[in-house]
Amino acid sequence: MITGALKSKVDRIWDTMWSGGISNPLSVIEQLTYLLFIKELDELHTRRERQAARTGKPIQERVFAARQDGLRWSRFKELAPEQMFEAVRDEVFPFIKSLGETEGSGEGSTYTHHMQDALFMMPTARVLANVVDQLDDIDMADRDTKGDLYEYMLGKIATAGQNGQFRTPRHIIRLMVDMTAPTPKDVICDPACGTAGFLIAASEHLVEHHGDRIYKNARARQRFNEGTFHGYDFDNTMLRIGSMNMLLHGVEKPDIRYRDSLAENDHAAAVDDAERYSLVLANPPFAGSLDYESTAKDLQRVVKTKKTELLFLALFLRLLQTGGRAAVIVPDGVLFGSSKARRTLRRILVEEQKLDAVVSMPSGVFKPYAGVSTAILLFTKTNSGGTDHVWFYDMQADGYSLDDKRTPQPEQSDLADILARWRNREAERKRARTDQSFLVPKADIAENDYELSVNRYKEVNYEAVEYDPPKAILKSLAKLELEIGEGRAELERLLR
Repeated sequence: MITGALKSKVDRIWDTMWSGGISNPLSVIEQLTYLLFIKELDELHTRRERQAARTGKPIQERVFAARQDGLRWSRFKELAPEQMFEAVRDEVFPFIKSLGETEGSGEGSTYTHHMQDALFMMPTARVLANVVDQLDDIDMADRDTKGDLYEYMLGKIATAGQNGQFRTPRHIIRLMVDMTAPTPKDVICDPACGTAGFLIAASEHLVEHHGDRIYKNARARQRFNEGTFHGYDFDNTMLRIGSMNMLLHGVEKPDIRYRDSLAENDHAAAVDDAERYSLVLANPPFAGSLDYESTAKDLQRVVKTKKTELLFLALFLRLLQTGGRAAVIVPDGVLFGSSKARRTLRRILVEEQKLDAVVSMPSGVFKPYAGVSTAILLFTKTNSGGTDHVWFYDMQADGYSLDDKRTPQPEQSDLADILARWRNREAERKRARTDQSFLVPKADIAENDYELSVNRYKEVNYEAVEYDPPKAILKSLAKLELEIGEGRAELERLLR
């Protein structure tokens, strides 16, 4: 979470754009994203220039051609407001819209496709110059700063929490990515990708742990850039932001496209995606209901429901190939709800697939947007069962306060313990159910109607407290009353 000076800077930028005539919060975010994207393109090019100067070799993968030097942030920010406005509107903005196009063919990436409808909405030269000056003062070198910036801006949307326009906390995303440990062989999908937070975290994990393999030759590099990451959303603004995010994080042509993942009207695309992915990472929108008529019929055959959180679980099973795994966030109601649809899905996960783990999270994790209790489900698609024991972890703290302020509390975090115990689950067999994590046999879960709430299986040790017999308590009360009476009589005597 951003605080102090950086928060004040963002607030001033927001007020500048708001008073300048951009009243839609999503439009503010979109325009700021374009400018941040332009700024980071210049910083990326500068880093490559410095690397070339150190090695004495030509610049690798130039962002700006020599003739485009004037399009760089460090160049146009020095112009007078009117000149800057014309340069950004007429040259820089068309440049970023065309990024990713194959030279001479007009063909491009999904980023290029989404940017076709992008509009430059800065109302006046004065507003643009003011915002550029303020953005130039923000150090964006730290990736966490970028994430905090987006999270804070998205938090300003009045409807956040209802339309889903907010980010999953980065530390929770990282935990889920680390638990699934993506490899270069994985084909990764987030069917409700938003700003592409899960896909970016997965790409960072791959670069950090398998950089030598994904960049070892042109074929491996192409697979990483074009064949590894897939995301869907039905908000064009989020698709543009997600595409820019991926491009800035070194993924040149991710498959990020417009699609209502639960809809029936794109059946051909659904068939193409069936059993295509080896890893699903997602925090889908929940607490919503859809019409039966507009919902994909194959999902309805898995579970007859209107609830989006249940339909998404059915969708994940459709998307995963056999042996594929998933780490997804669900509301607590999925874990213990008594409806037929919820019981059916839980039974499918336990009996027909391999349910690996349930990590229960405290209700404050998604504040200030929502206070709902949630959990992380980790499972493997087998279509032949395989659940032996399910690992449960009762997360009590995530490193932040659980109120609306979400103040950092790094000394209070279970995340490192979760990851360490997950990687050594065999040792968990010795843990008692009074501990924070433990294994539960499949038979016990089946006996409990496939309930997956950690509280169903966790045992609590109660210390026996001994009290005096009632007669002794009454005798003590009588003695106290007598002492009170004597004290009151003495006080009245002194006041005469």
